[in-house]
Amino acid sequence: MSDTNILVLQHLDVETPGIFAELWRAAGHHVDVVELDQGERIYDLDPYDLLVVMGGPMDVWQHDAYPWLRTEIAAIKHWVTWLKRPYLGICLGHQLLAAALDGEIGLMAAPEVGIADIHLTDAGTADPIFRGMPHTLPALHWHGAAVLRPPEGCEILAGNTHCPNQAMRYGRTAYGFQFHIEITETTVGDWNAIPEYRASLEAALGKDGADRLAADIRGALHGFNATARQINENFWRLCE
Repeated sequence: MSDTNILVLQHLDVETPGIFAELWRAAGHHVDVVELDQGERIYDLDPYDLLVVMGGPMDVWQHDAYPWLRTEIAAIKHWVTWLKRPYLGICLGHQLLAAALDGEIGLMAAPEVGIADIHLTDAGTADPIFRGMPHTLPALHWHGAAVLRPPEGCEILAGNTHCPNQAMRYGRTAYGFQFHIEITETTVGDWNAIPEYRASLEAALGKDGADRLAADIRGALHGFNATARQINENFWRLCE
């Protein structure tokens, strides 16, 4: 697919599609961004070919604090069940896909923050999104909630001991990833400036966790970017 229209729903200005946005724009795709946390509205979905939903410090059940979550969940449900167009959700976007399809999302026993491996399931090994990729992949994790029960009709594609649902697919082209592969060299610094993110990082890794994690990511970034490029290539091939 070329010259496609992509709608990105963001919940925080530093939670962007990162390297994916760079790849999409370089390929000639048009990217529109709606900042829901800043009061921007979701208008007509019809002109768009791909819906992308990013992460954020809020949880899917915090409807009173973030009333726009209800509208967002309804839009996602309409997109994947009625329009049946490609969807890509990362972190909170993964959980919102599950919420839109009546899955169960809840807090984990402890936050998962840092670099850790994910492992493809049998379904993940067979899925086109992971074509050409190894069974085990390192990824960045930064979340305290998870999809505890996947929605009916979803395939779990990857997981690890800490979080069994790290990736899932609904239908042919709706994907959710709990882990982060979109990151760039500024990600840790940007996220560490967010109080909720900094608290979870320090709880998991200690006061000097940001510095150590930044160093770890510098060493792993080339591999993360290669994974993102392969998933991006696989995703567009699948959409065609």
